[in-house]
Amino acid sequence: MTRILVIDDEPDLLGFVGHALEAEGYHVLTAIDSTEGLRVALTTKVDLVVLDLLMPGLDGQAVLTALMAHDPTTRILVLSATEDKQARVACLEEGAVDFLAKPFLLRELIARVRSRLLAEPVARPSDVLRVGAIVLNTRTRRLQVGGRTAELSQREFLLLQHLMRNPDIVCSRQELLSEVWGYDFDPSTNLVDVCVGRLRAKLRDDVIRTVRNVGYQLQTA
Repeated sequence: MTRILVIDDEPDLLGFVGHALEAEGYHVLTAIDSTEGLRVALTTKVDLVVLDLLMPGLDGQAVLTALMAHDPTTRILVLSATEDKQARVACLEEGAVDFLAKPFLLRELIARVRSRLLAEPVARPSDVLRVGAIVLNTRTRRLQVGGRTAELSQREFLLLQHLMRNPDIVCSRQELLSEVWGYDFDPSTNLVDVCVGRLRAKLRDDVIRTVRNVGYQLQTA
């Protein structure tokens, strides 16, 4: 049976969401605080984590970072009452598969859970990619350019990995949204552009070319 872990410090919401997911046939585990939720997520095999972002003590962002460092294939759907769009972008770039603002419709939550469970998880990569002076260790997500080393967020890593597997090929924004963020639709955000901007800063040389009204291309020469 599919296991879902719900981490939220609001008892009423925790019970409400837990019962609704159980009614859909899922096996639901719950945690009323982030520390307990992180412990359960690290010690129990779950198929999806529904994670509240704003919690006392260890916040949801820290839990997200820890879980992605432990296993980048972990599916995490973030719930949050924050109106900070940068927080949303940060969660998605860190590796969350979705972000749902509070208050939300229960039908939408269930639909998103179902959709994310059906999507193929990102496979754990196991090789080293080289394009020109760029070297990407896909085990550690570490980027090397010349003699410089830089750490990448989960989304930066997935984006660069996709571009490096398709050198000199123009990758559309919709393709990148699908491959890197798992969206089969355009959520009308600048997620791709923001992530490309951060990658360019770490690569320094402008090897990622913008193809106007289409997408991006990693140039080999």
